[in-house]
Amino acid sequence: MNDKIYKKVAVGGTFDKFHNGHKKLLKTAFDLGNYVEIGVTSDAFASVKGDITSCSERIANIKSFFHDKSNFHIMPLDDAYGTTIFDPKFDAIVVSEETEPTAIKINKIRITKNMKPLDIIVVSFVLAEDGNPISSTRIRNGEINKFGEILK
Repeated sequence: MNDKIYKKVAVGGTFDKFHNGHKKLLKTAFDLGNYVEIGVTSDAFASVKGDITSCSERIANIKSFFHDKSNFHIMPLDDAYGTTIFDPKFDAIVVSEETEPTAIKINKIRITKNMKPLDIIVVSFVLAEDGNPISSTRIRNGEINKFGEILK
């Protein structure tokens, strides 16, 4: 189990309409880290995005996807940073192109607290059939399904 690049990796998101982009992001975290902490936006934090599936259902989707793994912990996120700005044991953070600016902010905060900055691993978007990124918003709008197939 010590064959990974990092001991402890952080990854976070809303993970609504659990799709192939989410799977790629999470799989990357597991490929790189011996232990993965997954932050899932809480119902209150996610409510600004609109009609989002409940946090408990989104967590259940992730647990189901990784039913064969035990080297992770899932926790609700009430802000964009989670425990990454308090826990010095994190080595890296896995983010999408969209959330890379948040990882940069996390590192700025860590540095002010005399913590080592995290390695930032940016995962490219998974594209739908039309060449645009798969996103929960596009799925909610009925444009595509979770596999990126065009519906309209």
